[in-house]
Amino acid sequence: MPVKFRKTLIADERYEAAGVLDVNNDGAPDIVSGAFWYEGPDFRKRHFMGEVQAVGEYYDDFSCIPLDVNGDGWIDVVTGGWFGKSIRWRQNPGDPDKQWTDHIIAETGNVETTRAWDVDGDGRIEIVPNTPGKPLVVYKLVVDAAGKGTGRFTSHVIRKEKQGHGLGFGDINGDGRGDLVLLNGWLQAPQDGLKGEWIWRPEFDLGHASVPILVADVNGDGLNDIIVGQGHNYGLHWWEQQRGPDGKRTWIQHVIDPDNSQYHDMQWVDIDGDGRGELVTGKRYRAHCGKDPGAFDPVGIYYFKWTGEGFVKQVVDWGPTRVGTGCGIHFAVADLTGDSRLDIVAPGKDGLYIFFNEGAQ
Repeated sequence: MPVKFRKTLIADERYEAAGVLDVNNDGAPDIVSGAFWYEGPDFRKRHFMGEVQAVGEYYDDFSCIPLDVNGDGWIDVVTGGWFGKSIRWRQNPGDPDKQWTDHIIAETGNVETTRAWDVDGDGRIEIVPNTPGKPLVVYKLVVDAAGKGTGRFTSHVIRKEKQGHGLGFGDINGDGRGDLVLLNGWLQAPQDGLKGEWIWRPEFDLGHASVPILVADVNGDGLNDIIVGQGHNYGLHWWEQQRGPDGKRTWIQHVIDPDNSQYHDMQWVDIDGDGRGELVTGKRYRAHCGKDPGAFDPVGIYYFKWTGEGFVKQVVDWGPTRVGTGCGIHFAVADLTGDSRLDIVAPGKDGLYIFFNEGAQ
């Protein structure tokens, strides 16, 4: 049965990124979005973190990645922005009445958004920005002998050519190592993590691809497939990986949803609690400030469930502006209430909302 969600407005703000983390170390999850953090468990009390640069309709805050960067026991957040042309970490002061301090990790060029993946397989996340006009670079937190962050990062160039719009991560070839996916091919991970040579495999063209591009075994055949939305156009597809008798890899494109646009962020999670993954995604409202195809269509958040033959679309929220809600450029999925069900934290230019998961009805 479909899952029922209870929609709750948290703040009428225009920030497009949100993260879930325990800001004040009280054991309850909190929400960070833009210039504020919202204190759990009811998320009504908000605390000012510090100004975020505003440029037109945008704020220069295109991700929210929880990470204790300096090893002091307080979780910080990593973000980046198109206009500031950098990735940076915001230092949690450990005091709800104090503002957070921003630190530059790297001057990267325009950042579409940033993601965190364990690229080298050592059990710790690395920071991976999508910089469309620049090379693909991974930033690794330097830790001390106790495994605590030192506040410093090392940079590792994976591919010198321009990335383009779109970035994903997952094991494409089944060797147990995570590969990196771009819009027009994938990079096969070396055996020795960030130190070896990544092999370029130009096997497809995914268009104006989402961030992330998801890697998941959609049909259960033992081969990982690709799920991709069109971040600034219509379309949501999955690309089926097939292997010939000679081991040659081919890709077959399948339509998931051709009728909605601006699918920019997405997650593959077990949203209905049946032990299998579902695709959770939605429209990034006014991704290019009304200049994208379908920009003025209804706004929505959905989850797509694999039936064994195709995807079935379940509506979490839908409607015209100020009725339906999108999910920004970096939304979060987490159990906010301790009921073992995953809730959706949806930021965007149309406000910050929580969709509380009330289970199958």
